[in-house]
Amino acid sequence: MVAELKPYPDYKDSGVEWLGTVPAHWEVRHLGRIGRLFKGGGGTKEDTRESGVPCVRYGDLYTQHQFFITTTRACVTTELAKMVYTPIRYGDVLFAGSGETIDEIGKSAVNLIPGPACCGGDVIILRPSIDADSRFLGYAMDCAATARQKACIGRGFTVMHIYSSDLKYVTVAIPSLPEQAAIVRFLDHSDRRIQRYIRAKQKLIALLEQQKQAIIHQAVTGQLDVRTGQPYAAYRDSGVKWLGKVPAHWEVLHLGRLVTLTVGFPFKSDGFTQSENDTRLLRGVNITPGRIRWDDVARWPVDNVHLFSEYRLYEGDIVFGMDRPIVGDGIRVALMGQSDVPSLLLQRVARLRPRQRLLRDFAFLLLTGRSFSDYLAPIFTGISVPHVSPAQIKGFRVAFPGVAEQQTIVSYLRSRVDVLRAVMERTQDEIALLCEYRTRLIADVVTGKVDVREVAAGLPEVESVVAGDAVDEVGGAATPSDPGELQAELEAAGV
Repeated sequence: MVAELKPYPDYKDSGVEWLGTVPAHWEVRHLGRIGRLFKGGGGTKEDTRESGVPCVRYGDLYTQHQFFITTTRACVTTELAKMVYTPIRYGDVLFAGSGETIDEIGKSAVNLIPGPACCGGDVIILRPSIDADSRFLGYAMDCAATARQKACIGRGFTVMHIYSSDLKYVTVAIPSLPEQAAIVRFLDHSDRRIQRYIRAKQKLIALLEQQKQAIIHQAVTGQLDVRTGQPYAAYRDSGVKWLGKVPAHWEVLHLGRLVTLTVGFPFKSDGFTQSENDTRLLRGVNITPGRIRWDDVARWPVDNVHLFSEYRLYEGDIVFGMDRPIVGDGIRVALMGQSDVPSLLLQRVARLRPRQRLLRDFAFLLLTGRSFSDYLAPIFTGISVPHVSPAQIKGFRVAFPGVAEQQTIVSYLRSRVDVLRAVMERTQDEIALLCEYRTRLIADVVTGKVDVREVAAGLPEVESVVAGDAVDEVGGAATPSDPGELQAELEAAGV
């Protein structure tokens, strides 16, 4: 289908570097000439309710898997919605006013919630005043050309912000209303197929993660003696809800007695540099489950690094992202590798260095395991960006054996977990390629690089995507949940 697409017959210069040329009959407009931009307001944690009016928060805009908002995580009562939250209409385009990264600020979605809905603070609303298909605007707002414009007006380093007074100058190309509808039909159809294939891959990763967590949990909580493959001979009550019974000879202590915990320094963003000769700052955004990524880097002048020796990171340090610590594929805990140093610890990130009685690798397994996530989930503070404190991290109670037995458990798990991790990383790479293809396709279509009108005319109307769809239209079924089918899937994946 995509191979059939051709360019438009005539183009003109848009006058905008990021857009380049656009079809000759399309209009080029600032967002301020498409509709009214204004900031949402109101709302605290105490205002959140389990039923009532759907309430969109800025965190929803960059954590939603679907492109358009059809459901939200939070609701407020009708009375509160009228008093403190900003009402939103069907078809409003919503932008995240804050985020940890350039990619998150300005992240947008279209409100397709039927009936009353509202939004909290740090959400910017675009209410179109011209004839426009809001779903077209939704695709156009997050295409590569628009994202680059939003990145240029973002402000801040530790937390990024974007403002309606700047956002109104972002430029997009607008075709006629019937042509917008054709583009939406084409992209909805393509996006549905791509998203189904991505979901199938994500389900496989989730199942692999479940299997990995089960193996780790059994070993590090003493449910299984890895030396014999059987339970231990004697157990006792740990006194901790999420631990239950533990081997009789294991100790149970607060994590704070077993590690030295340091929280990063609040380096001022106006001192950040981008020079490759300066020292990297480890921010929360750089920590993903099990690994460090440096695709978004802030640095500190190397001639001042000696003033912050307490916050210097070394190979083997355990680091933990304290904001939004649990994400879709695990807990944001990682080990600093050889390629990750030298670097300095920034605020909202914790460094944990185990003391003599606790092996580093055993500590890392404890912090990436199910027990830690079960402990963290009920104690988060914050709504859009959940947060944990140093005291809460130290308060985690763990069961652990002697050093020699810890080493045996680590060796046992390494041989089993590494295989699962390799398959998960390979599957993540496949998802990344699909996402890259999707991004490029949307950008080419909404900026007029290809003409989809003829192809769209032959496509059916696409119903909204259901998260539980079992059939993958691109090339196979979604990952099964039956244990027998799961085992076959894992074997096929090389596990």
